[in-house]
Amino acid sequence: MRRPKVLILSGVTILALIAVGTMSSTMAQPNYAKVKEYRIERSLPPEAIACIECHRQTNPGLFSDWANSRHANANITCLDCHLAQPGDQDVAKGHDQYYSRKDLPYGEEKYKAPIAAIVTPKDCSRCHPDEVTQYSKSKHANTIEIMWKIDPWLNKGMNSDNERKTGCYHCHGTVVAIDDQGKLDPATWPNVGVGRLNLDGSKGSCTSCHSRHRFAVSEARRPEACDSCHLGPDHPQIEIYEESKHGTIYHAFGDEFNFNAAAGTWTPGTDYRAPTCAACHMSGSGKVMGTHDVTERLSWETQAPLTVRPGDFAAFPSGTDWQAEREKMKNVCRACHGDSWIDDFYQGFDQAVEEYNEIYYKPAKTKFDDLVAKGLLDQTKFFDERLEVEFYELWHHEGRRARMGVMMMAPDYAWWHGFYEVKLRFNNFMEEANHLLEANQKAYVAKDFPNATGDTTRPPKIFNPK
Repeated sequence: MRRPKVLILSGVTILALIAVGTMSSTMAQPNYAKVKEYRIERSLPPEAIACIECHRQTNPGLFSDWANSRHANANITCLDCHLAQPGDQDVAKGHDQYYSRKDLPYGEEKYKAPIAAIVTPKDCSRCHPDEVTQYSKSKHANTIEIMWKIDPWLNKGMNSDNERKTGCYHCHGTVVAIDDQGKLDPATWPNVGVGRLNLDGSKGSCTSCHSRHRFAVSEARRPEACDSCHLGPDHPQIEIYEESKHGTIYHAFGDEFNFNAAAGTWTPGTDYRAPTCAACHMSGSGKVMGTHDVTERLSWETQAPLTVRPGDFAAFPSGTDWQAEREKMKNVCRACHGDSWIDDFYQGFDQAVEEYNEIYYKPAKTKFDDLVAKGLLDQTKFFDERLEVEFYELWHHEGRRARMGVMMMAPDYAWWHGFYEVKLRFNNFMEEANHLLEANQKAYVAKDFPNATGDTTRPPKIFNPK
C-alpha cells in the first residue's frame, strides 16, 4: 500500500526542523572560559596578627611599607610570605627570641611559627606563577652563570672575595649558603641580586625591582628601579636614558604619569607620555603582552664582546627568534612612532653594530690572539699586563657604551663616550701590540697586582647541580 505523499513530506519536514533546531542549539552555545579561582581570607590567624603587631613596634618602617602595600590590602601578611615549610634550610633561628619578650605584644610561645628570612621567587610563585616562570628564563635570573662564563675578574681571581660580595654580587647575586652554625653565611647574605641562587633552588630576587615591603609595581615601572645596577662605565643605561629624549620627557612630565595603573593595564598615551625601561622591555603595549623575561624583544646582544643575536650568545643562548622579538619591540615603538622612524632607527643601530664588530672588535681580537699564540702575552692571570686591560675595556667599557648609546638614542654616549673613545682605545692597543710583535718582545707583567685573591672555583650549584 502506497503512503500518501503528504505524510512523507510532513515527516521529512519535521526531521529537517529537528536537525535545524539541534544545529541552532549547538551553534548558540556560549563559550565558557575557564573561571579563575581566587580566595582571599579576610580573617587572620593569631600568628599573623602577632607578626604584624610585633613588627609595628620593632620595625615601624617595615610595617609602614607593608601597611601601604597592595599585599596588605589583600590581607597578605608577613606569615604568608615568610612562613617556613618542611625541609626549608633557611629557618631564622634568631627569630625564636621574639616569642619570649614580655615587652612585645604577642611575645608569647603560643604564637611561635618557623620563619624563613629569605622570600624567594618560588614563594612568590604561589600567587604570581606566570611572572616567575618568565623571569626564570631571563638573563636576569641566570646572570651568575653568564658572569662566570665571560668575566676574567672571577675566572682569573683578580679581585678579592669581599670586593666581589660588595660589588659584583650585589647586582648579579650570590649563591646563598648556610654556615657551620646553621645561619645564613654572611659571605652570601644579605643580597638582593637579580640572579641570586636561593636555598630552595629558585633563581633571583623579586625585591631587586619591587623593593621590600611595599612591593609596588609603580616603583618597578620607574627608571630609578633599574639604576642601582644599570649604570657606570661598563653599562650606563640609566645615564644613556637620562640623555635620551625619552628621559627628557620623563623628567619634564613624570609627575603626570600614572604609575599606579593595575598590572596589565599600563597604557602609553593614557598613563605615560614617554617610555621608561620597563615600558620598552617588560610592560604590555598594544598587541605585545607584558613579560618578566627581559631577554625578550632583543635583536642584538650588545653587552657581549662580539655583538651577536641573542640566540647565538654562547654564554646564555636565548632560544628566541630575533626577528620575532624585534617585531615585538617595534610594536612597542609604534604606540608613539611611525614605521619610517622605527625602520630608520634600526638601520642606524644595525650599522653601528656592524662597524663595531668588523672595524674595531674583530681586528683587535685577532691581534690579541696573535700575541697570546706567540707567548708575548701571558695568560696565567689577567689584567696584570696593560694590553689585557686595553682589550678588555675596548669591548667592556667603550664598546658597550657605543652600542648601547646608539640603541637607546643618546648621541653623547654613542659618540663621545662611545665610538670616539673606542677609536682612541683601539689605536693605543694596536700600536703597542704591533710594537711587541715586531720586536718579539713580551709585555711587561705587573707582578704586584693588588688584592688578586678571589676564589676561581665556579659555583658548583650553578654549573654542576645535582
